[in-house]
Amino acid sequence: MSDSILETTATIANLLAAYEGESNAHSKYVLFAAKAESEGWQGAASLFRAAARAEEIHASNHARVLKQLGSEARCQIHPAEVKSTLENLKAALAGEQYEIDTMYPAFIAETAVSDIPIAKRSFTWAMEAEKTHARLYAQVIELVETRRTDSWAASACNFYVCAACGYTTRTPEEQDRCPVCNLAFDKFEVIR
Repeated sequence: MSDSILETTATIANLLAAYEGESNAHSKYVLFAAKAESEGWQGAASLFRAAARAEEIHASNHARVLKQLGSEARCQIHPAEVKSTLENLKAALAGEQYEIDTMYPAFIAETAVSDIPIAKRSFTWAMEAEKTHARLYAQVIELVETRRTDSWAASACNFYVCAACGYTTRTPEEQDRCPVCNLAFDKFEVIR
């Protein structure tokens, strides 16, 4: 097997792992949103729904790259353990931090070896969007821990999700274009 085939195989393995991770995060966050809503944390539920949509976008991007490389996206959805909203938020933050600190940096580094720019872009976009999720989860954890029922954590609110890369924000006027992928802000999806 030639080096280029081995490198492409490593990239495909990483894309499949990322696709499975993002698909499972989407599924888990949908369940977490329902739990937050049932506990009266409407804003936290909105954030989970927005993050779920972003993870779906990441999975779709990874699937598209897999197809371009002649492979097929496939994964197994694992049962998610749903606990209290606070515990679910902490679990979500831990998952985002793993992707930011460990998974995506390793996958991006591998694309430097394989020289597959479309994979690098898909991984980079997902990692940068995960940073926004981690920041938002950290904020809402503090609000839920202190039982701030007068905060956005308790009231349904809009989140804006980039339809191309999954970047997520609470502020519609934050910028005219996505800071990750440059998509025009009017193309963002509004998730409540």
